[in-house]
Amino acid sequence: MKIAALQMASGTGLEANLARARALLEAAAEAGAELAVLPEHFCLLGQRDTDKLAIQEPWGHGPVQQMLARAARELQLWVVGGTLPLATGDPLRARNSSLVFSPAGDCVARYDKVHLFQFDNGQERFDEARVLEPGREPVMFTLTARDGQTWQVALSVCYDLRFPELYRGYAARGADLLLVPSAFTVPTGQAHWEVLLRARAIENMAYVLAPAQGGLHENGRRTWGHSMLVDPWGVVLDERAEGEGLVSGVLERTRLATCRTQLPALTHRVL
Repeated sequence: MKIAALQMASGTGLEANLARARALLEAAAEAGAELAVLPEHFCLLGQRDTDKLAIQEPWGHGPVQQMLARAARELQLWVVGGTLPLATGDPLRARNSSLVFSPAGDCVARYDKVHLFQFDNGQERFDEARVLEPGREPVMFTLTARDGQTWQVALSVCYDLRFPELYRGYAARGADLLLVPSAFTVPTGQAHWEVLLRARAIENMAYVLAPAQGGLHENGRRTWGHSMLVDPWGVVLDERAEGEGLVSGVLERTRLATCRTQLPALTHRVL
């Protein structure tokens, strides 16, 4: 099954971001992908953290979710909307949510980012908890490919990548593919992005697909990019350093089985 990570450099305008996301989804469909995953904050990277509150949507309604559902249905794709802000009932707090749409246009899974990023190096400062409410539950869904094969897909977002226990739990539940839509900073991305993605793939014997924000944004922020697809042996199958575009590759059931058979580390767990 061919899959694609969509790299963006989202701006401060919702409509423009949705148009670019739709164009990338169309490109993924034209390239033969069955699953296309957008990055974290694909619909908006505002001037301030609070800007996302102005576009938050109730679950099941709103222009962002309508675009995702329509694209999935019209393009006959599994679409994962990297993250968008969903309402909590508190106007000052939103959930940073990843939504999965089937080719029928139905929302079949929702994951709310569990771990909220905090970082201060004296030049850049982030504290997502100021406007975001954390999720509580890991989420997986079953994807049935066009050839009839089923894949167990696990959801996560960006900073979650630093918490291996989340992914170990997914591996115990039979995850084949780990999704990590992200918007990594340059300092943390340069130091840790690739090594963390490859580690999560290797230790859990699973494919990892990580679509990222990558480039200079309208608000002056620069994100690390380097969207990539990693196989269960830790091999980077495709990568895009910066700028808008696709990262793609094929999930191979035989490759997954071979890695797990040759090195059955998942069966050797003690703790």
